[in-house]
Amino acid sequence: MKQRIGLLVAVFAAATLLSVVLVSAQQPEPSQPRSQQQPQPPPPPPDPLGDAIFPPDMVMQHQRELGLTDDQKTFMRAEINRTTTRFNELQWQLQDAMEALHETMKANSVNEQLALSQLDKVLDNEREMKRAHMELAIRIKNKLTAEQQAKLQSMRPPRGGPGGPGQPPGRGPGGPDGPGPGGPGQKPPDGPPML
Repeated sequence: MKQRIGLLVAVFAAATLLSVVLVSAQQPEPSQPRSQQQPQPPPPPPDPLGDAIFPPDMVMQHQRELGLTDDQKTFMRAEINRTTTRFNELQWQLQDAMEALHETMKANSVNEQLALSQLDKVLDNEREMKRAHMELAIRIKNKLTAEQQAKLQSMRPPRGGPGGPGQPPGRGPGGPDGPGPGGPGQKPPDGPPML
């Protein structure tokens, strides 16, 4: 009986030791001590409008499946071209405003009124850029039929997927293809995609 209990204890100890070894082998070893590892930034918040609008490139990628008419394609191309032109003008203005703000902020003693006035110009440009993207998204959505919109909705990944609620990463108002959170000094998006 004692032999049997001893054997069971030995088997149990060996199994425990083996499981510890296997678990530790599956966990990656940090390259730096925990105290020196840099924390990962939190993921961006999901786009609250991502499931309500359709990025132009999504419409373009599925134009045959959606059965876009020639009138719809012509309208969307014209809107994208108009928005792209406006967006490029605003990017130049934003860059100019950022440079002026930067020059003011480099001084040892910053002129508060001048700096805040220049900040307002930066923020106004960013607002106009985001508004231009939202305007484009609204016009595209309004040109689609209810059936086309339903088909586009069904093509989205499930809510909470890789790009947030119902959209791929970087799409919609919060991504590079549309307005979203951003502050002065952040690089503006490259502009709307072309159809």
